[in-house]
Amino acid sequence: MPQYLVCNYIPDDFDPSTVTEAMMEEIHALNRELIAAGARKFACGISPAANAKTVQRRSDGTVTVTDGPYIETKEHMGGFWILEAANLDEALAWAKKAAISCNVPGEVRELLFYPAPEQV
Repeated sequence: MPQYLVCNYIPDDFDPSTVTEAMMEEIHALNRELIAAGARKFACGISPAANAKTVQRRSDGTVTVTDGPYIETKEHMGGFWILEAANLDEALAWAKKAAISCNVPGEVRELLFYPAPEQV
């Protein structure tokens, strides 16, 4: 069965103190529903974009490490779920519930799995 990344986006100036107990309960309720349906494989929040490090391979083969996210934007990923769903429509149905629970926009992408190196 396909797996999907369902992520949510928060503004760079997001204030965690604005998250209410009611909002957290909505998110917990969604997670309980996902678990009961057998759809949730993994879920978590992630640290602010200001804590990000970007790695980039240069033409000479060296790798540089810089502070911050790779792309400059006013929003960044705040958390995500890895879901198992029959198809994109089912993953989108869960993502709609996530957008309501978290009260932020999000994104859905199918995860692509390639053969393991030992299988090639």
